[in-house]
Amino acid sequence: MVRISLLQKAAAIGLIGLSSLVTAQSELTLEQAVSLALGNDPWLDGSHYRERALTAQSIAAESLPDPMVSVGFENLPANGFNFRQEPMTQFRVGVSQEFPRSETRDLKRRQLSEEGAQQPLMRQDRLARVTVAVSRLWLETYRNRWARELIEEDRALFEYLVDVAESSYTSAVGETRRQDLVRAQLELIRLEDRLMELQQQQEMNLAGLHEWLPGANMNDIELSRSLPELTVGQSLAAGQDPDRAERLLQLLLAHPRIRSIDQKIVATGTGIRLAEKKYKPQWSVNASYGYREDDPMGVYRSDFVSFGVSFDLPIFTTNRQDREVQAAQDTEAAARTEKTLELRSMLAGLEAALASLERLSQRETLYEERLLQEISDQAEASLTAYTNEAGDFAEVVRARIAELNTNIEFLNIQIDRLQTIAELNYYLVPVEEDNIRSVSP
Repeated sequence: MVRISLLQKAAAIGLIGLSSLVTAQSELTLEQAVSLALGNDPWLDGSHYRERALTAQSIAAESLPDPMVSVGFENLPANGFNFRQEPMTQFRVGVSQEFPRSETRDLKRRQLSEEGAQQPLMRQDRLARVTVAVSRLWLETYRNRWARELIEEDRALFEYLVDVAESSYTSAVGETRRQDLVRAQLELIRLEDRLMELQQQQEMNLAGLHEWLPGANMNDIELSRSLPELTVGQSLAAGQDPDRAERLLQLLLAHPRIRSIDQKIVATGTGIRLAEKKYKPQWSVNASYGYREDDPMGVYRSDFVSFGVSFDLPIFTTNRQDREVQAAQDTEAAARTEKTLELRSMLAGLEAALASLERLSQRETLYEERLLQEISDQAEASLTAYTNEAGDFAEVVRARIAELNTNIEFLNIQIDRLQTIAELNYYLVPVEEDNIRSVSP
């Protein structure tokens, strides 16, 4: 029975989704973008190949070395090369077999198998990292697109204000109305500049997104018009919880990235035991058969049979075995240091993301419940006063720019919050134990 892994399913979904997307040129949702990226990531294929290679090497490492066969002539006289001339001349066939040091074959097999066991964990970490990367690019592209639409809407209003200022200027006397006209035209130019800047950012983000969707024509892809619903994968302790730091640390200790480093530490520990075995001798046995011809007078000569055992003597250990053991120990210490540094980095990132999410959620609520409505009312009031010749044109412009900036800032808060949730979910990604091939130390 063939078992289809989650990665194989993701690849199949990605290929099908990419084909349909290119054909239909439909809107691209965040979920679709992530699925397509996960299904078309060559790194995952490379990881499978690396795991298969290590598995094959581990099987080969447990086998005995191939026996050595030797064939040759011994004691052949140099004055005539006559095989029957001298009684010691013989044709010899021998075989020797080397036996590696005690347990080294099993330890080498175990070490390679432990290194291979890192790959499923690294693939899970890769899936989570790609999800974050694609989510960020998709959301950044969404940010650029909708900021442009907000500015486009306000540009129509500023064009209307230019018309109003021109009308007032032609029917009024003095410099005041002329200043209003210049101010309106200047703000319109500034909006054009902001639109070009956002267009540049959108093109750069689309280029980055194309790295993960190589088969799609990014010029033909439209993003979904609605923001995705992202939620934090796990409930976390509140900031005042005294056990919060310990809980976060325990969550990170179960992360695929940390688990892969743990597996690396296990493999380096086996490497220490393997290096320590080199203090023991390595043995080999040999046997040979020597055939001799009868002498020139026809007298029978007996053939020879030889047996032997050889082994090395690891007595000069200072610059060899001692150094190899020290190197293996330092390699393990380096792996443990890598785990410590990675834990520190991930814990800091998790703490920062949690704090950022809390503040962004508060700001989003503030904007929704109060600020957006109040800034809109202020802008409407200033425009009404100006059209009734009871207000200042500069105040109208300031109010409209403030309203535009507030709407864009609210969009930024929403995007930043979703990006923070995506980052949090990376830190909280669970290990899929069914896809992990555990190796005992």
